[in-house]
Amino acid sequence: MKRVKGGEEDSSSSGSPPEVSKKVRKQTSNESVAVVAPGSSDYEWAQLPQELLLHIFQYLPLLDRAYASQVCREWNQAFHMPELWRCFEFELNQPASSYLKATHPDLIKQIIKRHSNHLQYVSFKVDSSTESAEAACDILSQLVNCSLKTLGLISTARPSFMEVPKSHFISALTVVFVNSKSLSSLKIDDTPVDDPSLKVLVANNSDTLKLLKMSSCPHVSPAGILCVADQCHGLRELALNYHLLSDDLLLALSSEKHVHLEHLRIDVVSENPGQHFHTIKKSSWDAMVRHSPKFNLVMYFFLYEDEFGPFFNEEIPVTHLYFGRSVSKEVLGRVGLHCPRLVELVVCANGLRPLDEELIRIAKHCTQLSAIGLGECEVSCSAFVEFVKMCGRRLSQLSIMEEVLIPDHKYSLDEIHWEVSKHLGRVWFPDMMPTW
Repeated sequence: MKRVKGGEEDSSSSGSPPEVSKKVRKQTSNESVAVVAPGSSDYEWAQLPQELLLHIFQYLPLLDRAYASQVCREWNQAFHMPELWRCFEFELNQPASSYLKATHPDLIKQIIKRHSNHLQYVSFKVDSSTESAEAACDILSQLVNCSLKTLGLISTARPSFMEVPKSHFISALTVVFVNSKSLSSLKIDDTPVDDPSLKVLVANNSDTLKLLKMSSCPHVSPAGILCVADQCHGLRELALNYHLLSDDLLLALSSEKHVHLEHLRIDVVSENPGQHFHTIKKSSWDAMVRHSPKFNLVMYFFLYEDEFGPFFNEEIPVTHLYFGRSVSKEVLGRVGLHCPRLVELVVCANGLRPLDEELIRIAKHCTQLSAIGLGECEVSCSAFVEFVKMCGRRLSQLSIMEEVLIPDHKYSLDEIHWEVSKHLGRVWFPDMMPTW
């Protein structure tokens, strides 16, 4: 029996199943193009354009991407497109000591074999084990055909790179420094990098290096970081420990040949109680501000109260200031007098003496302050309202624990949020410690 469609006989036999859809040909001026409905049996997923496959693969997690590469030859070819391997994060963890996922060893071998020359933006995330840090160094040593633009070494727990033999770490890092002629970003906090290896870095990447983060690197001296500042004139962001900061370094960063620095982060950390800290001259800071008037100076303090003697006695151009340990009323008073560029202030702890006068002084002299956070401190409700009133709506971030505010004759805790909200121009409530 024959089917009739549109008045014409269909020559297809009655025993064959009906087609889901048929190819429809559109006539163009020169040729006919087959258009296939996506749900048809004739639809070839393997025929997707490589540009479209690349776009899809970029959104897939690495494991899913690997599974997809087994679908067909075309998808496997897409899996190995250089564009997909420019950015990669090696996650190295020991299953016995970490719950974090790890990059499979077979995949690491494949990357080194087929894609090392494609890698440009690479980071290593390691757990607290020395084995993971050593594995990262082994991979770095094999990247001889790769020209990296960014490199980050990240310890998720304790600084495990410090447990690696220094010679092994320096040898691996030197491979990257020598072969990467266009390194622009380097994050090597908590590592045994030293002055000679920084000279190798400068010799090969001085024209391209823009970001350098190397806090807690005990084998680097002020002379080593000064070498970087003298030669890398394009530096835009620098992060280091206070013991590497010197007047000579600030003057080098302020020289006419140097590009304007945008961010300078300084970690001021006390290793032992009673540690002595040197003083930076006001003239050195002034030279820095003249050269880079919009640069951000971020300072993290983890000191004991009796170690703040060298700090905040003269004007300092700090913009973001964080106190991770208890800081005295006297020091906060000096901050109010000598930090006119202050934008953000965070005080984790102060003690049991109210900071009323200090907050008012900060509001009066730090006219750019827009964010403040107070933890284990005490401030009377009246002083706090006055502080907010003086700062006004420029306070975009106001994080104050409810325990910080002390009710007085003028305001209770129930009343203060209305008064503060009025001056801020938005609804505000103090932060509350969750109870569970």
